[in-house]
Amino acid sequence: MSFIEDMVQKVLGLIKGSQDEQAGLAQGVMGLLTSRETGGLEGLIQAFEQRGLGEVISSWVGNGENMAITPQQVHEVLGSNVIQQLAEKANLSPDETKLKLSELLPTLIDKITSEGNIPKGGWLDKGKELLGRR
Repeated sequence: MSFIEDMVQKVLGLIKGSQDEQAGLAQGVMGLLTSRETGGLEGLIQAFEQRGLGEVISSWVGNGENMAITPQQVHEVLGSNVIQQLAEKANLSPDETKLKLSELLPTLIDKITSEGNIPKGGWLDKGKELLGRR
């Protein structure tokens, strides 16, 4: 199994729920992390910093323990439109989506930023493509 396939499996394993919920939410999150429109992972980090949550996301990117995030903080960072879009992809309510994201994002970002490095070279895009085929 390639690194990318392994990462896709880890993303799916982190999301509790039906296979459709897993795939929909995983695709949505990978879309967030790769979107040129929002700046990808770097843009997400900036969004956290702009809302006073830079220390939280830095704990996920860096080595050491990951700080927790509340569903409300997820909503503050991502906004209602993004939450609604992700909820629709996963066939979840917005509240369920925020809860799942508050559980998923710390671990996912920690895993994809091994050794505190933000991935380059489009491998997140490849992971997104693999999720799209499921």
